[in-house]
Amino acid sequence: MRAADLRARLGHPVVDADGHIIETIPVFRTFFLDYVKDIGGGDIAARFEASGGIDFDDMVLRPWSALSETRRRELWATRPSWWSLPAANTLDRATAHLPRLLYERLDEFGIDFAVLYPSRGLVTLSILDAELRQVACRALNAFNAEIYFPYADRMTPVAQIPTHTPAEAIAELDHAVGELGFKAIMINGVVHRQIGGAAAVIDRSVPNGGSGSGQRLDTLGLDSEYDYDPVWKRCLELGVAPASHTPGMGWGSRRSVSSYMYNHIGSFGASMEAFCKSLFLGGVTRRFPKLCFGLLEGGVGWACALYADLLSHWEKRNRETIHQLDPRRIDTALLVELFAKYGDERFRTDLVGLAESLTKLEPEPPVLDEWAACEITCAEDVRDLFVPRFYFGCEADDPMVAWAFRADTNPLGARLRAMFSSDIGHWDVPDMAGILAEAWELVEDGLLGEADFREFVFANPVRFYTSANPDFFRGTRCEEAAAKLVAEEA
Repeated sequence: MRAADLRARLGHPVVDADGHIIETIPVFRTFFLDYVKDIGGGDIAARFEASGGIDFDDMVLRPWSALSETRRRELWATRPSWWSLPAANTLDRATAHLPRLLYERLDEFGIDFAVLYPSRGLVTLSILDAELRQVACRALNAFNAEIYFPYADRMTPVAQIPTHTPAEAIAELDHAVGELGFKAIMINGVVHRQIGGAAAVIDRSVPNGGSGSGQRLDTLGLDSEYDYDPVWKRCLELGVAPASHTPGMGWGSRRSVSSYMYNHIGSFGASMEAFCKSLFLGGVTRRFPKLCFGLLEGGVGWACALYADLLSHWEKRNRETIHQLDPRRIDTALLVELFAKYGDERFRTDLVGLAESLTKLEPEPPVLDEWAACEITCAEDVRDLFVPRFYFGCEADDPMVAWAFRADTNPLGARLRAMFSSDIGHWDVPDMAGILAEAWELVEDGLLGEADFREFVFANPVRFYTSANPDFFRGTRCEEAAAKLVAEEA
């Protein structure tokens, strides 16, 4: 079925919660050099050239490719993505580069409105030099505002917000949202930090991707180096819901030096889980009950598992039930008696020593209630702090979307908020015009009902983007339908 015909049959808009542009780097570079000279002089432009570039190819792919096999193994340099953009489908490739061409083809795709995220520019948030990182994000935001804002009735780009410190995040929020007029933002939900506070070593011959030795992952909500509450507060004040699109390649087990597939599979899910779990256990959803977070490109299967795990862990280790595990509650005399009665010769050899070992209690933990920041009093609190606060970007070919809507399987009848995310512009979309029909296969295969599909491709994306700004879709093709949904749920 043609996407346009399917869209007409649906009777409701389709909102793409996570489409992609492909940055045309030669065009952007000219804009960028002029921009940074205007705000920082020629010196800062020269520093950018010396630092190793501003996009994925310059920061990651080319440095990796220049390493010898021996050097890759010495560094254990993660194999990055390769051949990751459309090629044989030249029309689709051009569509991801050119705003007007994308605008003209949206009806062909069956998409009423698209929120567009970067591709090669995702790594801008990871530039190690703090000043250069902030300038690069500001320049990229200015460029995207200039070329995409003229098409605001059908699509909008996100502003890239660096989060290495709360101060830099707030500064770019104020500029991108407050001055340039962005209404959607992307943050790096996971920041790589040097353990011990050592300064990051900048070596342009080494790929700037993943997490190396001596680094840890700061997930902004739990055990963070900074208090990010001022950032979340500013997001609410400016009317934007933060979305993380941070990849998880290059850390943990995803560090193969030879296989991009090994590194890529599950990587976004791992990154999104780290960020989501940190926000939840850090009490962010308790302190900011009106703020929603987007967790993109990782699907929703991991989230269903995390939600169930959080609930089961809380039930066994909350501030009341944790005392069932207090070693002081062991009846040592009874335990020795049972060992004497039921143990074989090995167990009965030294019952006195056994009794002594059992009286040597574990060191007292510094904190008994690891859920304190969440202020959970009942199981329903876990659901209510998790389900309405998190939204999950899911691609059209992901059958696990069905799990999100399984109220009979998810604890306490939860329906997680999965959002249709086309991922157009990337290698896993061989035909942009086939995306909506591929998502519709969830209905054809009996995995989703039509009402669930409406939630997936319309209601949940609208709920997320209007959560901080009820007027997000004003002036767009979706204005009337979105306003009706917001009013019904107010």
